[in-house]
Parts: sequence; structure tokens; C-alpha cells
Amino acid sequence: MDAPSTGRSARSEHALRLAELLRQLPERELTSLIDRMEISVDAAKRIDVASQVARALVSLPEVRDPTAYLPAATAELFFRIAEAKGALVLDALPAAVAPLVHRGMVFARRGAHGGVELILPIAYMVQVKSWQGDDPRGARALLAQASPEVASSIAAHYLGRPATPPIALSLEAAWEVMNDPQVLAQEIDALAPLERKLLKTVEKVGGEVETEELLDLEREPMRLRGATGASPSRRGVGFALERRGFLIPVYPNRHVIPTEVAVLVGAQRRAERDAQRREILSFVLAEDHAPRRARFAEDPVPLALAMALAVRDPSVDVRAGVGTPRSLTSKLATRFGKNPEAVALIAALSRAMGLWEASVISVSSPPGASRVGDLGRLLFETWLRGGAWDEARPDGEVLRVATETREASAVGVLRQIVLDALRELGDGRWAPWEAVAAFVRADSRTPGLARLLERWAGRAGVEVSTPAEIARRIACETLHALGVVDLGDPADDSIQPTLRITPRGRAFITGTALPSPEAQREGSRFIDGQVLRVGPADKIGNVVALYPLIEIGSVTSTLDVSVTPHTLSVALAAGFEAENIKLRLESVAQLPDPIERMLTQASAVLGRAEFVQTQGFLWVEDTEIREMLRTRRQTADLFVDPSPPSGLLLMPGTDVERVARRCRALGIEVVVDGEVYRTRSLTPPPRNTATHRRTEPPSSSLARKQTGTRRRSSAQTPAVYKRKP
Repeated sequence: MDAPSTGRSARSEHALRLAELLRQLPERELTSLIDRMEISVDAAKRIDVASQVARALVSLPEVRDPTAYLPAATAELFFRIAEAKGALVLDALPAAVAPLVHRGMVFARRGAHGGVELILPIAYMVQVKSWQGDDPRGARALLAQASPEVASSIAAHYLGRPATPPIALSLEAAWEVMNDPQVLAQEIDALAPLERKLLKTVEKVGGEVETEELLDLEREPMRLRGATGASPSRRGVGFALERRGFLIPVYPNRHVIPTEVAVLVGAQRRAERDAQRREILSFVLAEDHAPRRARFAEDPVPLALAMALAVRDPSVDVRAGVGTPRSLTSKLATRFGKNPEAVALIAALSRAMGLWEASVISVSSPPGASRVGDLGRLLFETWLRGGAWDEARPDGEVLRVATETREASAVGVLRQIVLDALRELGDGRWAPWEAVAAFVRADSRTPGLARLLERWAGRAGVEVSTPAEIARRIACETLHALGVVDLGDPADDSIQPTLRITPRGRAFITGTALPSPEAQREGSRFIDGQVLRVGPADKIGNVVALYPLIEIGSVTSTLDVSVTPHTLSVALAAGFEAENIKLRLESVAQLPDPIERMLTQASAVLGRAEFVQTQGFLWVEDTEIREMLRTRRQTADLFVDPSPPSGLLLMPGTDVERVARRCRALGIEVVVDGEVYRTRSLTPPPRNTATHRRTEPPSSSLARKQTGTRRRSSAQTPAVYKRKP
């Protein structure tokens, strides 16, 4: 279903409202949608048809939990569109979008610069449950889990009138404001002094407070206590922030500032720390901190692609919603010669972005539609959202934790602090970890983060870690595995390590283009007759589609795979046509002559064989006996004609008992497993008196009649009767 390709307004979010999109549809397509979804439309109502259809569509169960009601590829596409803020531009229309378009959940239209733009209305995004790659502190996730009372108050504030069900439609106005930085900044500036002060105070202590702390901060003397503790007043300063969506309550007694609001609120405070940044930079420039030995960061893209190819093996069992097995992580680490922790991190991020899904081979939908050179940035952005990996946990993978205890920690704030510190380092400059740690300790949010992490550890049942420990884990383990920082190994364990941001890492942090743009335009190529080196210009889907045709080779700064006669023969035996194999390889690189010859030989037809369905084979060496069995009326219908020499093929459905009985009738015994097969004796028919009398001989019948006559005459003679002499 295509929406009109009219130009989008300056604020493109207006076009994402469900009712507006339905009004833009041609009447024929809107009528088709109503018929498909069996929506009841009442012409007597005061609202138009589009509004009635929108109210019916937002109640679909597929919206709340796409993974339970939609195919896996369709659910993954739904999440990718939501991660793109409801507007995803692709080169072509993917096949997985069909169920979404059929239900009226996604609308497609021509992009402004070509391609296809997939539109996910706001009313769907504000109610879908969080997924693995989602930001747990984003406005979308917090609005989706908010109670009906909170959602109604937020919607009523931005609508300027009381919100009416369904609340998802009423929240569209709030979404437009919270995802427009300019309008959101104006809303923050328009706050009353007490409200702005409270918002900055909560952001300063980590962006999260409990109800008791909120009441203390706003100096509310009244305490209304319920089953879950104190309840905030509906007239206080905290409620004024809550109805604007700036401080959203989280069950049972916490209040969190959304990420979009925290970024704007903390901008002024970050500007005030310029002096501290200059001190760190001067300390770094004062002397040379270059280490004697260093561990240079590797590009995570080859490892991510190699694992995406390796998990296509049918013997690998990775279930959705469950953590990656440790045995698989260890196996992949040993196979590729990598650190198991780095392998676990890349595996979690790859699964969160859909790189391990079967739909990745589609080049019309993400992530298969993205280039290999963009995969590193996609992994970094997935990690930064915080839904897949949490350094505050001993085992960072979130999927390994039970569903009811997957509460996100405040590690996202620590990530921003570490990235802010690294952003100030000069290119090519080594900085001691102590300089970065000092930046973390001096941040005004660090004491509040320590308190939040301690409370979170108590709820999650894990060991408490300090902000400094988590920050070091972020910088020295996670960012090093993502290729953002190089590490200097100290000669003495008592000396702190040194860090250096890589050009790739600076591009990720600042959002700029990657270095050496000429290298990013290189495609895959065969470096010899059999080894294929994957290039950054190819699409991820085309590379992953080679999994049945290749063997994974070197995984270093590049990924090399081998195309050998053995891999091609295995692919042909698995059912892949030679033409299909050729198309898959040519979509990545030009084929060399040896592989062309191998494919030509594999596709050559030397002869033709006909398959005949049969039950078994009866081996008969004697030609005359074989001919007798084949031609006699008793056995001719048991065998396939013609049969191969020296035997007879049994017809389907013919059992050994039947063959042995009919052959024995012609005087031929059947040998099974070295012994003559003995047929089972037939059960005699049940005895019937009438039938038996008809079949017995006359002599016996006459004798029985005579005996019976004598018995009857003797019985009829009275015992007192005696014949006189």
C-alpha cells in the first residue's frame, strides 16, 4: 500500500501520524484495508473514516509483541524501522514488509532521493515492547511501559485537552515534541525555575531517583504511602515534569529522565567542564606517554562477518531470546584465535542488530542492505543504545539474564562520560588511564551513579561495581574490542595502562566519515584462484549468502574465505544449482578462470537417470526362473517391468509375505537374510453348525440320525411299562 509521494513538511514527524497517513491513501487502498482487516465503519459517527480505521488498527496484538505474531524476518524489519525513528529508506521494497503492509502497520512510499521509504506510524512505536537493541532509557521505551494514568497525563498536556482512548493515538503529539531537539529545547527553556532546577538536579545524580528522593528534592512535606512505598503528590513540581514526559515513573518507585531530555539538560553542564577538559589535555601533551608495547585495536567487522557465516552451520543451535551458549563462544574464539570476551561482545551485538537471523541474506532490508564498511558503525551504535550489552554485569550479555531481571543499569551515563573524555584526546596521542579516570571521578554525576549502581545491583542480584571499575571495563575491554581505542601494555602490572583513540573510533564517536574513503569503495576480489577477500563496498547480505559455498579462512584486519572444489561439491550435493552458485559468487566478485571451469564442469550433463519408486529388490540369478516370475499371471503384478538384470524390482506397497506366498505357489522359495522365508499359516474360519452339517458326509449323517431315533424312543417309553410274555 503506497502513500502519496508528496513532499514532506519541515517537521517530518507530522507525516508519521496514523490517521494522517490513512487520509493520504487513495480511496481504493483504504477500502481494501478495511475489507482485509474486517473493520466496522459507521458513517453516522462524527469522526471520519480514517480516524475510525486508526482506532481499530492500534489495538492489533501484533503491535505490542511482533515476535509472537509475525514471522521472524518481518519482526526484525519492524524493529529496524522503529530504530530509525519510524522512517527507513531502502533501495527496494523488501519481501518481509508484506505482512506489515497487509495489516496496515507500515506504509511505503517513494523516497525523496529515490528508493523506497517505509513509514511506521507513531501510534505503533509508542506501544511496542522493548527489544534487545532498543534504548531502555529512551522516550519510546519509557512511554511504552508507562501506566495508563501517566500516559494520559502526558498526552493531555501536549494535546491541550483531555486524552481519549486509545491512548496510543493521543501520544502522537508528545512523540513529535520529544523527538524534535529544537522544539524540546524550547519546552525545557519554558519550564518554571523550580521545575528546571529539579530537572537539572535529577540529571546531575544520574537521571534516576526514587520516590522518596524526589519528594526530598522538591521539598514536599506530605507523604502518601501505599503498598509500594511513598507516592508523589499530583500537585508538586515532580508531577509538572511527569506530565511533560521529562521525568517518567517506572514501576514500582523510580523516576527516570528520558535520554532525549537528558542530552539537552546536560548540555550546559558539559559546557561548564571545558576547564577540566583543558587540564586533561594539557596533562596529556606535557610529556610523552607512548608505551613500549601496545595492543592495537582490530576492525571488528571481519570477526562479526565470520561469526555470521559460522552460525549458519546446521549443527549450531542458537535459540531466539536466549543467551549465546558459552560452548559456542569458546568454540568460535578458538577457531578464529580471538579473545572469548571480545567474541561474546560481538556475538551479542550481532544478534541484537539481526546479523544472525536468516533474513540477513536479503539485500533489500537491513542489515543485509548495508555495506560491509558500515558494519563497524552499526555495531558501535547498537552497543551505545545499551539494550544488548551491560558492563555493570559480570557477564555483559543481557540475553543471558532471565526475562524478569533484565532491568537496565545506569551504565549508559558512564558510557557518555568515557566517550566525552576520549573525545578530547588528540589524534595519535597516548593518554594514561589515570587522566581518563580523573575525568570520570570529577564528573558531577559520578556520586549519584555510584548510588544508582548499588541499588540496581541489589535488585539484579549481582556484585556491586564502582563507576571507576565499570568505566575502565568500558574503555579497556569494550571499546578496544569495537576498534575504538588502542591499549598500551605497561611493563609493570602496577602501572596503569595507556589509551589512544583510533581514527576509526573518532569517526564513530563524532559521527563523521570513516578515514581513507578510497579504501571504503573497494569491493571483494580473489587474491588467488580460490581465496576471496571480502571488501567494504559489498553488501552484507551478499557476503553472508556465500555461507554454503565457502570455508572461512583468515580473520585479521580482513576476512578471507576459500572457494574450493570440495565446498562446491558439498553445495551441489546440498541441492544448490550451479547457476545459483555462480550468481551468488558473481554478486560479490568477478570469478577467476579456475572457479569458472569448476562451475562449468559441475553444471555439465553427462547423461540422464530415471528414478523409479520401488519397495525392494528380488535377486534371481536363474534366467528361466526370473522370466517365469515376470510373466506368470500369479506374480506378474508384483514386479516393475522392466527390471534390471539378475533381479526383479518389487512394486511399491508389496510386502515380503505376499511375494513369498505367490512364489511358493510356483515352486520357488524366497530367501531373506540367508534363510528361507516361511509364510504364516492362515487362521481357520470359525465353526458354524449349519455349515458343518451341510459339508459332512451322508454316511455319518445317517448314522447320527439312527442313533438319535433310538435314543428318543427309549426316552419316550415309560419306566413302569413292561411287556407281558
